[in-house]
Amino acid sequence: MPRWLMSAVFAAGALMGTGNARCATSVPGANDAFDRAYRDFSRNFHDEMQRSGIVGGSLYLVRGDQVIAREFHGQMDAKRQQPVDDDTIFHWASVTKTFTAIAIMQLRDRGLLKLDDAAVDYVPELKAVHNPYGDMRAVTIRQLLSHSAGFRNPTWTWRDDDKPWQPFEPQRWEQLVAMMPYTELLFAPGSRYSYSNPGVLYLGRVIETVSGENYETYIDKHVFKPLEMHRSYFDATPPHLLPFRSHSYYIEGGKRTAAPFDADTGITVSNGGLNAPLPDMARYVAFLIGDRSGDKQRASRYDVVLRRASLEEMWQPQRVAGDYTQGWMRPQTAVGLGFFIDDIDGRRYVGHNGDQNGFRAYVSICPQTGAASLLALNSETRPSTNDPANLRSAESRIASSVLPLLQSLPE
Repeated sequence: MPRWLMSAVFAAGALMGTGNARCATSVPGANDAFDRAYRDFSRNFHDEMQRSGIVGGSLYLVRGDQVIAREFHGQMDAKRQQPVDDDTIFHWASVTKTFTAIAIMQLRDRGLLKLDDAAVDYVPELKAVHNPYGDMRAVTIRQLLSHSAGFRNPTWTWRDDDKPWQPFEPQRWEQLVAMMPYTELLFAPGSRYSYSNPGVLYLGRVIETVSGENYETYIDKHVFKPLEMHRSYFDATPPHLLPFRSHSYYIEGGKRTAAPFDADTGITVSNGGLNAPLPDMARYVAFLIGDRSGDKQRASRYDVVLRRASLEEMWQPQRVAGDYTQGWMRPQTAVGLGFFIDDIDGRRYVGHNGDQNGFRAYVSICPQTGAASLLALNSETRPSTNDPANLRSAESRIASSVLPLLQSLPE
């Protein structure tokens, strides 16, 4: 099952409410299959969290614009024993990429760029990249969105974890520009899939070039504000939100190590800098699900962010992405425009996952049932490579138990 699809369960009440329930509420149209799947999921979630030592996590299930179930476990701060709750702010890492992709589609819909435009038209510094397969003009925006442009995966290729003086990620655009003459494409643009952080980072630069706005400012104005995601932000936490910011941890061999608090993703912000509490992310996935109630006002608000037709265009497969060697994709997994796609038992699931600095995050949407799941964990476990029976992380086992839950919901 794809790693991005290993998602989770949600909070009782409407998106505007928080409430205190830690269980599923009445789900319109649900059946005994959902009740059983939810009980199994909840038991597995808490058992795995306890057994693995994961410090804290939150799980939400959304249907339409309603949060229909949720689970919390553990602490946002192990030292102070501060419990996880609705206010807890997690780092969403590569889930940020979906926001970047939506911004690109917004600019496309406004006639400011085309998906098949050459990336160098907007990021001329890319001309310095070595392309052994031809001209760099062959690299398009569409290829960057679908991880098929030929760029490598890591951004900061020589960072050593044991040297804290080195930056967490490149801090300035000039540092990336300096690396470009020493960068080469690994395959002919458009010929195959290969996940690439730098490719999405260059999309962030396209957004800034075309819009004339800083990436963070653009997303705040054109996505966060219209969706009322008022507690979402990038990188360094503003002082008024620091009491709610989760710490993060690594767990290996039963030993817990704190990760750097509030790490700065620097110039790679468009690739993985998002921080948000789950109620804000619930508003985001409600937008992705779309209005199913006939509420014209809500539908209009969503259309201001992105037309429904453009979202559905993003969820059309561009090429096969499944690869057993990556340890988390099904052979059938496809990549769309900023999202990963799986067709399972007649239903389509789209989403993305993220992992960075001890945080793990999973988002999945099933458009046919109007449901979405969210999972945020503040610990990364590192299973022993010496034990073939224990190669999957606890996070993967927790998240993989969500698919039966989503599958149990009727259309």
